[in-house]
Amino acid sequence: MAAIRSQKAGFEGVEIHGAHGYIIGQFLSAEINQRNDIYGGTLENRSRILYEIIDGIRKRCNPDFVLGIRLSPERFNMKLIEIKKLAQNLMMSGKVDFLDMSMWDVFKEPEEDEHKGKSLLSHFTSLKRAKTKLGVAGNITTPKDAEMVMADGVDWLMLGRAAILHHDFPNRYKVNPSFEPIKIPVSREYLASEGLSTKFVEYMSGWKGFVE
Repeated sequence: MAAIRSQKAGFEGVEIHGAHGYIIGQFLSAEINQRNDIYGGTLENRSRILYEIIDGIRKRCNPDFVLGIRLSPERFNMKLIEIKKLAQNLMMSGKVDFLDMSMWDVFKEPEEDEHKGKSLLSHFTSLKRAKTKLGVAGNITTPKDAEMVMADGVDWLMLGRAAILHHDFPNRYKVNPSFEPIKIPVSREYLASEGLSTKFVEYMSGWKGFVE
C-alpha cells in the first residue's frame, strides 16, 4: 500500500527497507524471528514476507515502477551466507531493479572466520546479478574510496556520512577528483551550514567522534 501511495503521489519507484533492524530485517534474522509458522525457521520461510511484498507491488503498481531492496549483512545476527543467498536470489529473480547493500564498512573483512580473506564488499560484487543493479553503502568517505568501490564492480554507490559532511560531495568530486573532505569531528555550526536541522545535528551527536 505504501508503494501504491508513492506511485499515486508521482514517484517513479520505491525501495523496500529490509535492513538495519526494521520489521522485514527482523523477519530475516534467525535470532530475532522466533516464529514457528511459515514465516519462521528456514531462510525460505523468514524471507517469505519480503517476496510477498515484492509480488504485491509488482501486481498492483505499473510495470515500469522501479523497485529496489535494501539489505544489510552481519548486524542483528545476520549470517553472511544467508544474506548472500538472499541477495543472489533477489538479483536473479527478475522481480527487482536494484539491490542496495548497506554495510557499515565495505572495506572490512567479514566478522565470521569462515568468510575472512577478502573484503565484505567483494562477497557481493562476485554474485551473479542478471539485469539487477547492485549498489553499496558503508564508510565511503573520500573520492579515493568511491573509485575503489566502483573499481570492484558495483553499479552505483551511496554516500551517507560523506554527504552529511558535504551536501555537494558529487559536484566537488566532479570539479576536483582529489578533493579532501573535512575531517571529523565537526562543529554543530558546520553541520548547520551544510543544511542539517537542529534535531538532525542532535541525532548525529550520538555518533561517536562525529560532532565536536
